[in-house]
Amino acid sequence: MATLLVPPLDLAYPTLGPAVAQFIEERCVYGPGSLAGRPAEITPEFRAQLYRMYEVFPQGHDLAGRRRFQRGDLEERKGTAKTERAAWIAFAELHPESPVRCDGFDAYGNPVGRPVEFPYIPMMAVSEEQVSELAFGVLKYVIENGPDADFFDVSLERIIRMGSRGQEDGKAVPVSGSPGSRDGALTTFQHFDEPHRLFMPRARHAHETMMQNLAKRPLEDPWALYTSTAGASGQGSIQEDIRQEAEEIGQGKVEDPSLFFFARWAGDKHDDLSTVEKRVAAVSEATGPTGEYGPGQFLRIAKDYDRKGMDKAYWERVYLNRWHSSGSQAFNISTMRENGLLVPGQRIARGRRVTVGFDGARRRDSTGFVITDVETGLQELVGAWEQPDKVLTPEQAREWEVPEDEVTQTFEWIMSEWDVLLFYGDPPYWTDTMGKWAGEHDVVEEWWTNRHKVMAYALQAFVEAMETAAVAFGGSEERHDDLIRHFGNAGKKELRILDDEGNPLWIIGKLDGRLENKMDFAMCSVLSWAACLAARKGGALKKKNTNVMTVPMRVR
Repeated sequence: MATLLVPPLDLAYPTLGPAVAQFIEERCVYGPGSLAGRPAEITPEFRAQLYRMYEVFPQGHDLAGRRRFQRGDLEERKGTAKTERAAWIAFAELHPESPVRCDGFDAYGNPVGRPVEFPYIPMMAVSEEQVSELAFGVLKYVIENGPDADFFDVSLERIIRMGSRGQEDGKAVPVSGSPGSRDGALTTFQHFDEPHRLFMPRARHAHETMMQNLAKRPLEDPWALYTSTAGASGQGSIQEDIRQEAEEIGQGKVEDPSLFFFARWAGDKHDDLSTVEKRVAAVSEATGPTGEYGPGQFLRIAKDYDRKGMDKAYWERVYLNRWHSSGSQAFNISTMRENGLLVPGQRIARGRRVTVGFDGARRRDSTGFVITDVETGLQELVGAWEQPDKVLTPEQAREWEVPEDEVTQTFEWIMSEWDVLLFYGDPPYWTDTMGKWAGEHDVVEEWWTNRHKVMAYALQAFVEAMETAAVAFGGSEERHDDLIRHFGNAGKKELRILDDEGNPLWIIGKLDGRLENKMDFAMCSVLSWAACLAARKGGALKKKNTNVMTVPMRVR
């Protein structure tokens, strides 16, 4: 059984875990699902996780009674009730009678628990829609349908713990990937759901802000919990950072770690997934001792692998809890960050010589413009259209369309504000529109991305530019995040064509085959860079640019 559990068990540390586990079983119910509303039952494995996460320093230690771990992370396959367990822990952290902090020791040296004073619990997910559907939504249901509902005032926006006089005595709130200034303030406990999806700069900044807020309530000994599935290597997610830290702890590179980490996945002996029986065995190992939640669950998951259209890399990641090989990610966000290529707030000054990349669709996909400063290599997303996150009905989703008039207006604005040397656009869905643009501006050229060999070499040149720091990515903070998100959604699709060194060429496609994850802005960047290289070959760098140089600026 493949697991990573760090640090190893040390019986010198007492724990509040038994009291917390008993409290959850006495006061909690199951969240939405087949067992909804029934009394909570804690599995032996979850009990062990609680024991570890609620370890405290022993008597005689300088920090006697304080939490040993400031962070806990449970990385398990999809469908193992991680979110429900997180909601139960949040319930205990919020409750006015729970034994979640040490209030001294009994005669046997065991810690005695107490509740948190005026708890503040932000619960974070990638988007606003997910916040209410994930852990916060489960917590809301657990409270409303449990025996202690009278202790709380519950709404979709917050859950307030009521004091003895009916006053607010603490609360839990849902926050999205870009929380406002109040989110995380005076925190006593916080939960991050699906941190493998938190990789955009804005989400990482929000996470860092929330982590720094833990220091504001030292008397309440705050901590953070992460529940996740394996992510995509090289995407630069919060979970990837934590996983790497956990591996370093396991290698003995970290002294006195403040992170408790547990992960289970299907080991290398299950690399052969050619039969249903072998896949059932792999899913069973990735699940662990808890086993199936119902007869035939593993068999159903295993058979889904053969379903037409199923992305097998995605199946392996979420059901076997295996991290993608770095080769499946087209652009390594972590490396881009480490090499200083991500410079949000840095803008391309008006009048500079630029090239433009344009790509997109009319309806389901995104559409955008990316410009490149021919001299400096700085790129900026200056036009972006995506279907709104909040589409009220399926009919509205089908009817939504990129507004052509806005796209054309943005095109004209780009042509008037910058000295455009070359414009590469992918024509499908925009053939007539691009024809009109070309009739008015002779720099507009069609660049068909479905020419796989040509496309592959353009991508190769773009990746080389990243590796040599010849290109960088700026723009307003919001647009910068949008661009990086699309880079993160792009995966490699290998071709049956080899380069001069015998390596397969590749083009980009949506990582995991997830149609909802857009990557069109990344394609705009590739086209813009290809146009930049063509302009340079045409002698653009020999002409002196007398306009103002690119300078960083703060974007409100």
